[in-house]
Amino acid sequence: MVPPGLLVTGASFLAFRGLHWGLRLLPTPGPAAPDSWRWRNLCVSLVHSLLSGIAALLGLILHPQMAADPIQSHPRWALVLVAVSVGYFLADGADLLWNQPLGKTWDLLCHHLVVVSCLSTAVLSGQYVGFSMVSLLLELNSACLHLRKLLLLSGQAPSLAFSVTSWASLATLALFRLVPLGWMSLWLLRQRHQVPLALVILGGVGLATVGVMSTILGIRILVSDVLRFRPRPSILGHEKTRKTRTCGDDGPITRDSSTINLKD
Repeated sequence: MVPPGLLVTGASFLAFRGLHWGLRLLPTPGPAAPDSWRWRNLCVSLVHSLLSGIAALLGLILHPQMAADPIQSHPRWALVLVAVSVGYFLADGADLLWNQPLGKTWDLLCHHLVVVSCLSTAVLSGQYVGFSMVSLLLELNSACLHLRKLLLLSGQAPSLAFSVTSWASLATLALFRLVPLGWMSLWLLRQRHQVPLALVILGGVGLATVGVMSTILGIRILVSDVLRFRPRPSILGHEKTRKTRTCGDDGPITRDSSTINLKD
């Protein structure tokens, strides 16, 4: 008999692939038209991040025992949510393999492989679901990151919406990515004698991978979105009478230099 978790994973895979194909029927914003595939991919990722991130946060608030006992304690629907996320990452990985050169997406594919390996442990064993729910808090930050990229693709940078999203990305990176990663690392270190060695190694590799990518991403967003557009002091008042090429007639010119592909 096929485990229910695998059935949910398969249904999730088909649902997210179907959503990607369904978005073909909707118009793509003009500036994003040359890269319509990436627009659809980010929209699907945003849907998953909002669904899983909000559900994980509410679940941990309503069922704090999942954090107190991350191995055994969890409501049944939490396992379903983890299985849905496994289906998403498999669907996104297939989408990347089909539409992008391997040389451009190897880092993201490695990330997906590590995440699927870790979450699948919970789906197949019915254990460590609480631990997986804590890891899904990272999706709250991913939602901000996906929205930021969608604004860049649609030509909405710089703008108030883009600035707010950039700051939200940095804030949620600290609160919902680095804090959960730190908690999971500390828990795994303390429980290393109660957790099978293979899972300790798998979890350690996963946490290290996501942690390094998160740190690099935060630095790039800080440099690209915040420090690049910090007002520079005028020199002897000449800046008031001289235009610079850092600004166009309609506002600052920007490029997205934070190209690291992080989607959890």
